[in-house]
Amino acid sequence: MALVSADSRIAELLGELHQLIKQTQEERSRSEHNLVNIQKTHERMQTENKISPYYRTKLRGLYTTAKADAEAECNPPFPLTFRGSRRSILRKALDKIAEIKSLLEERRIAAKIAGIYSEAEPPRKTMRRGVLMTLLQQSAMTLPLWIGKPGEKPPPLCGAVPAAGDYVAKPGDKVAARVKALEGDEQWILAEVVSYSHAANKYEVDDIDEEGKERHTLSRRRIIPLPQWKTNPETDPEALFQREQLVLALYPQTTCFYRALIHAPPQRPQDDYSVLFEDTSYADGYSPPLNVAQRYVVACKETKKK
Repeated sequence: MALVSADSRIAELLGELHQLIKQTQEERSRSEHNLVNIQKTHERMQTENKISPYYRTKLRGLYTTAKADAEAECNPPFPLTFRGSRRSILRKALDKIAEIKSLLEERRIAAKIAGIYSEAEPPRKTMRRGVLMTLLQQSAMTLPLWIGKPGEKPPPLCGAVPAAGDYVAKPGDKVAARVKALEGDEQWILAEVVSYSHAANKYEVDDIDEEGKERHTLSRRRIIPLPQWKTNPETDPEALFQREQLVLALYPQTTCFYRALIHAPPQRPQDDYSVLFEDTSYADGYSPPLNVAQRYVVACKETKKK
């Protein structure tokens, strides 16, 4: 029943999202003619090589209209209420997408518990490593970008912003988990939360790697939640790890996190971090720069170099 209910809600949200996309296009089409006029007016001014009172008055009117159109797109003339405040069409569409993704994840977890698998995600025992790496890459690419209102600070789990002290990761959430390896050493692995016991203050997590096939019971201090939003470097650079900052980063084509230094933070929302992994096989103790997505870079709790 829960799966049917989720499917019904997803279908409803997709319909609402379709309407919001249409509204966005209508707002943009309405303003397009005015933007073309602005461009043509500037071209005429350049051709005539003068700024006459006529052009000043005309541009003032065109820019006033363009500003009003932009505000209409962000704050449409009909109420769009979310958590007590007006939201833009685009923000409301992003909220719908986030809710759809959340429902899909809940459905996946429910199906996993019930032993039902889809073609998109076969049982772990049949998943080839190449498929797993592709899924991890897709997860990083589709991580939503945080878009705040003017003056609004990025929330916990946005980029480098850590989780709140009382935060508890939900079933299905991806985390960095510190576990004991077969050789007895400890390592940080990519894992999925199965459950959390408030009484024992411990998580149960599954190793995301098909070859691991292990479930671990770990205390909270051995769990680091992964970011749930990407940070936009152009608007919130303070929510990114900075150059030479020590982090744990997922080594490319593996499911293990290793200590690394930030070589360069992302410059654009779609960019990855450039990191230097600790590696004693190199003279300076660090690997050449490697790219790691924002999704898979978290703060390192240990400050001492190994």
